[in-house]
Amino acid sequence: MVLDKGDVAKIAHLARLGIDDGALGHYASELSSILDLVEQMGRVDTTGVEPMAHPLHMAQRLRPDQVAESNQREHFQRIAPATQDGLYLVPKVIE
Repeated sequence: MVLDKGDVAKIAHLARLGIDDGALGHYASELSSILDLVEQMGRVDTTGVEPMAHPLHMAQRLRPDQVAESNQREHFQRIAPATQDGLYLVPKVIE
């Protein structure tokens, strides 16, 4: 796909990018090269190739799921301004 200066100017306007008129030709050729590469990659036969989420087959290192803090719910509820049935009561903020 070949882009001309007008195409690049329109894309820049839609993307709210300020590009000097002198650089439009350079950007047009660079973007055309990128689009040609994408078109080339689209023509590659990928039948039988399994899609992958990540190029490296790695397992994520996870930490053991252990309790690190003691239950302080009663303490925090005791110092809260208002609680009811184990829930915190807050003022209504939406009418």
